[in-house]
This record gives sequence, structure tokens and C-alpha cells, in this order.
Amino acid sequence: MSEQAVLPTAVPALPKIPLREALPWLVFGLVMAVIGMYFVGAEQGATSIIGGTQVHEFVHDARHLLGFPCH
Repeated sequence: MSEQAVLPTAVPALPKIPLREALPWLVFGLVMAVIGMYFVGAEQGATSIIGGTQVHEFVHDARHLLGFPCH
């Protein structure tokens, strides 16, 4: 019987992203996360920006999932 040896192949390295190029996207992501947490956690309360209950009802299940009490 003949046996064949399988040689490992080189895995291409991931490109390095300079901090100068990644920083604006990281800041944008952080700002969007803070805005999302505001709407899920604090909107329709004492610091309400939008009147009515539409925002509260839209994020109601997310509030309970994240542990925010709402009623």
C-alpha cells in the first residue's frame, strides 16, 4: 500500500488595521450602543425625549431581557 503525506498549507495572515482607520468606527459603534441603551433603558421615563408610548412598546421585551424594570 502506498501512503500519501498531506502537507499543511499556510494560512494567510489577517491584514492589520491601523488604529487611525479603526478609531472612527469604534467611536461610531460606541455612540450607537449608548443611544440604543438610552432608548431601551430610559426612554418613556423621567428623561423622555419622545412623547407617547410607541418607543416603550417597541423596546418593551428588550427592557425585560436586559433587566430594566418598566412596570
